Amino acid sequence: MDTGRLVTGSHNRNEIILINADEVGRVTCVKHLSGKICRICADEIEITGDGEPFVACNECAFPVCRHCYEYERSEGTQACPHCKTRYKRIKGSPRVEGDEEEENTDDLEREFDIGESGRGNLHCMAEGMPSTHLNFGPNLQTHAPGFTTPSELDASSVVPEIPLLTYGQENVGISFNKHALIIPPLMGQGRRIHPMPNSDSSVPLPPRALDPKKDSAIYGYGTVAWKERMEEWKKKQNERLQVVNHDRGSDGQEPDDADLPTMDEGRQPLSRKLPIPSSKISPYRLIIILRLVILGLFFHYRILHPVNDAYGLWLTSVICEIWFAMSWILDQFPKWYPIKRETYLDRLSLRYEKEERPSQLADIDIFVSTVDPMKEPPLITANTVLSILAVDYPVDKVACYVSDDGAAMLTFEALSETSEFAMKWVPFCKRFNIEPRAPEWYFSQKVDYLKDKVNPEFVRERRDMKREYEEFKVRINGLVAMAQKVPEEGWTMQDGTPWPGNNVRDHPGMIQVFLGQNGDRDVEGNELPRLVYVSREKRPGFDHHKKAGAMNALVRVSAVITNAPYLLNVDCDHYINNSKALREAMCFMMDPISGKKICYVQFPQRFDGIDRHDRYSNRNVVFFDINMKGLDGIQGPIYVGTGCVFRRQALYGYDAPIKKKPPGKTCNCWPKWCCLCCGSRKRGRKMKSNEQKKTLRNREASKQIHALENIEEGIEGIDNEKSSLMSRVKFEKKFGQSPVFIATTLMEEGGVPKGATTASLLKEAIHVISCGYEDKTEWGKEVGWIYGSVTEDILTGFKMHCHGWRSVYCIPKRPAFKGSAPINLSDRLHQVLRWALGSVEILLSRHCPIWYGYGCGLKWLERFSYINSVVYPLTSIPLIAYCTLPAVCLLTGKFIVPEISNYASLIFMALFISIAATGILEMQWGGVGIHDWWRNEQFWVIGGVSCHLFALFQGLLKVLAGVNTNFTVTSKAGDDGEFSELYLFKWTSLLIPPLTLLILNIIGVIVGVSDAINNGYETWGPLFGKLLFALWVIVHLYPFLKGFMGKQDRLPTIIIVWAILLASILTLLWVRINPFISKDGIVLEVCGLDCS
Repeated sequence: MDTGRLVTGSHNRNEIILINADEVGRVTCVKHLSGKICRICADEIEITGDGEPFVACNECAFPVCRHCYEYERSEGTQACPHCKTRYKRIKGSPRVEGDEEEENTDDLEREFDIGESGRGNLHCMAEGMPSTHLNFGPNLQTHAPGFTTPSELDASSVVPEIPLLTYGQENVGISFNKHALIIPPLMGQGRRIHPMPNSDSSVPLPPRALDPKKDSAIYGYGTVAWKERMEEWKKKQNERLQVVNHDRGSDGQEPDDADLPTMDEGRQPLSRKLPIPSSKISPYRLIIILRLVILGLFFHYRILHPVNDAYGLWLTSVICEIWFAMSWILDQFPKWYPIKRETYLDRLSLRYEKEERPSQLADIDIFVSTVDPMKEPPLITANTVLSILAVDYPVDKVACYVSDDGAAMLTFEALSETSEFAMKWVPFCKRFNIEPRAPEWYFSQKVDYLKDKVNPEFVRERRDMKREYEEFKVRINGLVAMAQKVPEEGWTMQDGTPWPGNNVRDHPGMIQVFLGQNGDRDVEGNELPRLVYVSREKRPGFDHHKKAGAMNALVRVSAVITNAPYLLNVDCDHYINNSKALREAMCFMMDPISGKKICYVQFPQRFDGIDRHDRYSNRNVVFFDINMKGLDGIQGPIYVGTGCVFRRQALYGYDAPIKKKPPGKTCNCWPKWCCLCCGSRKRGRKMKSNEQKKTLRNREASKQIHALENIEEGIEGIDNEKSSLMSRVKFEKKFGQSPVFIATTLMEEGGVPKGATTASLLKEAIHVISCGYEDKTEWGKEVGWIYGSVTEDILTGFKMHCHGWRSVYCIPKRPAFKGSAPINLSDRLHQVLRWALGSVEILLSRHCPIWYGYGCGLKWLERFSYINSVVYPLTSIPLIAYCTLPAVCLLTGKFIVPEISNYASLIFMALFISIAATGILEMQWGGVGIHDWWRNEQFWVIGGVSCHLFALFQGLLKVLAGVNTNFTVTSKAGDDGEFSELYLFKWTSLLIPPLTLLILNIIGVIVGVSDAINNGYETWGPLFGKLLFALWVIVHLYPFLKGFMGKQDRLPTIIIVWAILLASILTLLWVRINPFISKDGIVLEVCGLDCS
């Protein structure tokens, strides 16, 4: 008989495999197996720690080295090339998708599961295979007694239970359930296999040679091409294979877990959470609990000890303090689980940007919104666009859409100039890797621009580029100067055609593609990202919903033209300060484990052009570095309107994917009457009824599917599961009557319909930005940016969280975006007024988080945060009352608390210490300086007594009486001098309340001190508490006082007149109707002097 045959198989799988071997050898012990050769790459197979050779497949023991095994699991079919059994994870190897479904251990001893009855009819293979040969090296052969090759078996007496396979071609003489897999003969080398039971030696097995008509190379294993691919893969593996460094201990040693795999860094997580150290967060939580206890004791004392001679003042103060405590609770508890995050950009590149392959990073559409080029200068918008076009991201995957909601020809012409300058600016940025990539801020930064630069051409190139940019600025400034005087007949374009947007309130939709088509390339011949100008149609009689409507128009037009799966929206003054910002966001969005449930990645807002002292808290550091980190530990930060990367499917109103939970385990060991099992039976009946309801709904939905063929025609990659839920009528009711746009909503991975021409897409794009497209649809209600508030950002993020999505807060080391903030107080107050007005509108709408969204995916602490974000304007009323109390107490000689005892003194001291400790610990784990924290406290009082109060009244008028109020777009540019408008008070009624409170408290302090001087030493003790109360108000309003004292000549006289007049009237009125003076008549007292 022929020699060189091995037999392996699995009884449980009902198969047997015959493997040819060219040479015969014997083995005497396991140690002799060292030096075996891999059947795929011909490398030597390693010896494991227990002294045995590495075995990849426990079913057939096909000789494969660890490199080929891991390559097949990570890059191939994850199955053994011999028996096609799925590879199980071996200790020390990285996990791949599907490993969680397998058990932790393999029962090798019972793998073939041959019982005692089988043993009676079958003998061990060791008794019937006395001369099997295995090769261990070029010149080494050993023989193992007790093994027989399959070639020595008689082919005429095959056990009928053994299935056969003829190279993928079924034999008509063998039933379909008796086929098994067979692979080509070994290419010159063999391998040890696990011993397996065999049938009686008297029943031989037939030798089964390979098909002589086929060459072994057709099977793909052992060929030169396969070996070359393996060599290349192993080379990359050796370069990239590292231990998970961030899981090491603080001492730098390896983790204790022996099962921790040495993973390919490209397959490790793209980001990770960094919890706040327990040394910082544990004392913080303890102080919060203590503060709650102290508050309880404080209110217990305050309520049980009223001030009888000043009952009105006492009652007012107690009501205000209770509201402040409730507001503090809503603000504090969402900060219970603060976290930080860290991204790994190198792993993102390893996973999605492989060498000599097209980038697999997702496409991103970037939205830039602008309205008035006079308040939002075109030069600032141009810098934002240039920073987007030069971003460090594949150019074919970036598209920039500029929304001009003012239909200004100035913006259009400036964008045309920007596209021409981008052809020079973009290659310069990428060649020398400069930051930031907005030229205005790059050339104005006061740093050593030669640091880390080694290219000698950089100095010359930078000088030339700066001259080019200055010429570009001159052209833009010339356009701005020309636009100051509008011709009577309106603007005309270069070809003599009237500008379609001459009438801002009545014009058609406009789309212009500046870059990204017709082979537009930069000066070095490289492609440029797409740049599209969009101005939606506006007609009288339509509600265009301000910024939210413009953003929804961009969502639709971008879906028709590029349809990227992710969107980034920035304000026109927020340029990309970190060229890798998009990659930072993709580390979360494209993470294969956690990315599917993320609706958006929010970046913090950072600002340029703010004075060092930041007197009006423009940076808002406390909110972005403390509050947002706390929300990130719950369900994610709120959306703040700019610097946010969205998942397009989340904007379409779809629910977040639900992770399937494993079936619950029930107890079957108790009798049915046992009460412990009643609950499980009830739950089972409830789940069964729910499944029946779902089945009925699916049947109803399937009946309605009758008109989707027209939508799906020619579209690939459509999610059939979603398309089966709604008919075409429902799609049109939700998204509007555009078949092309509806088709794109079903394409989760993005892309445009195949076969569509540019002309047809532009025609459809004009359709979706028409002013009547959203009528009778769910745009602004459930889809896109949500209408109903001027702060559409809060409402939009809230709706996404209600659909079960979560968001992520990303703080790169280099700020991702930077913008400009209003530097003078008047513009700052108008900005805060708009935010507060939007919160009041949400509070009085059906989307109020107090009563909306229960039973959905919104977590309770996240709801607390949203409730706090809409009720904070109500704090203005108790805050004004509380800031007025010190002046009243000083003018009347009364106080809001009685004479305090030692117990009361301890409570008050403990309360003040707990407040200070909470702030200090927040600054510690949030990384916020005390200066920024104090400025935030000051502006909380300034904004609370001014714009929050006005917003509350305007919101009530708008919702209840229908009186609409237009918000003012804050200016994005100042004078030529640095911080020249810092103390400039433009006329606005918002300045009257805080200035009035300031004057009242100053007068009160003067009157109180004068009274104490006149009445003697005894009155200084009670006066001390009143003075501290008044000074608390004055110190918080210090920025007003500073501006008043620093720039008196620039303060409008009318503000001084109104403030002094109002304070004087209130003071005289109080003296006239003082309720604390007895009304029974004049009380005469004996003076004690002898007048005779």
